[in-house]
Amino acid sequence: MSVTSTLEADLLCRQDPELAEVLLGELARQSTTLQLIAAENFTSPAVLAALGSPFANKYAEGYPGARYHGGCEFVDVAESLAVDRARRLFGAEHANVQSHSGSSAVLAAYAALLRPGDTVLAMGLPFGGHLTHGSPANFSGRWFDFVGYGVEADSGLIDHEQVRTLARTHRPKAIVCGSIAYPRHIDYAFFRSVADEVGAYLIADAAHPMGLVAGGAAPSPVPYADVVCATTHKVLRGPRGGMILCGGELAERVDRAVFPFTQGGAQMHTIAAKAVAFGEAATPGFRTYAQQVVANARMLAGELAAAGLTVTTGGTDTHLVVVDPTPLGVEGRAARGRLAAAGMVLDTCVLPHGDARGLRLGTAALTTQGMKEVEMVRVAALFAAVLSERTDAGTVREEVRELAGRFPPYPC
Repeated sequence: MSVTSTLEADLLCRQDPELAEVLLGELARQSTTLQLIAAENFTSPAVLAALGSPFANKYAEGYPGARYHGGCEFVDVAESLAVDRARRLFGAEHANVQSHSGSSAVLAAYAALLRPGDTVLAMGLPFGGHLTHGSPANFSGRWFDFVGYGVEADSGLIDHEQVRTLARTHRPKAIVCGSIAYPRHIDYAFFRSVADEVGAYLIADAAHPMGLVAGGAAPSPVPYADVVCATTHKVLRGPRGGMILCGGELAERVDRAVFPFTQGGAQMHTIAAKAVAFGEAATPGFRTYAQQVVANARMLAGELAAAGLTVTTGGTDTHLVVVDPTPLGVEGRAARGRLAAAGMVLDTCVLPHGDARGLRLGTAALTTQGMKEVEMVRVAALFAAVLSERTDAGTVREEVRELAGRFPPYPC
């Protein structure tokens, strides 16, 4: 298999056959099912090679040229490469690539700009906001006073009038734009204008669309936001991790909020893998990929709508598709279970203006495997067949296995 060298696989099998069996089982799962989780993707073998490199051995608290440990001459170069590539890729004045995750990137952004008790305006969790946008179970909801905006009941689009009214009423210290289940482009210029009107910082939580931004398939928040938080996996197709982009005037505050305020030693193997991913995302091939991700999502949304599912906002601009399966007689959690039994892996999410749960799909991973619009038509047909129970899950599972087998994520 190409995800790891034969030598490494043999070493793991000899040293820890129990874990090796688990790893091979996961590879088989990924290779025989359809990965429709919107936040997941397949990294390249080069990214995996960096993740499994000797950089994993190195402690490197601090930043290039200013470490608290010796022997950092090579990891300094790796991190500088990642920073420079991120800055060029997104047109940002400053990039911090040390955040361990998207959530830790948001935590650092809040730490750089806010104080406990400050008011923050963000998308409400029932409408697609993230846990870091004010959930009482999360640090954000415990440390800050969050006010949530929502979406219009008829269109499912962000209620811009409500955003402006809430901002004028509550005068937040920061406004957050971004969502985990909003399939349309965000009007960053609008949010910038509202932030300027009330004297607030604008934080873009762009974990989902930043890969599309890199590929020129989505508008960039960088020219508008004071701070942009993102993940390096999802559509960007890098290792699991986070990053922060900002202007030069906030660079020191952001860096100090990451280290030493919220994190300790940087994960240098992950940062090296981020550098690889940023390099890959700067290629023409990645731009083609990003455009195909969106084309696939639009085809999938249209076909699911034609099959009778309700597609929120009437479609998508991104890799995300959010659907309500109840027109086919099944609610979200049960639908996810049926689809999982048929080899289609995805998430549920809360649907706006109600307590029902829908299904959240993404096309990033399938597109990485090489699937295009014709395969999306077939995926939608299998999807609807399972939910309507026209075909039993076992039969669909064999069709899924055949389809996935034609597009292996890591060809041997």
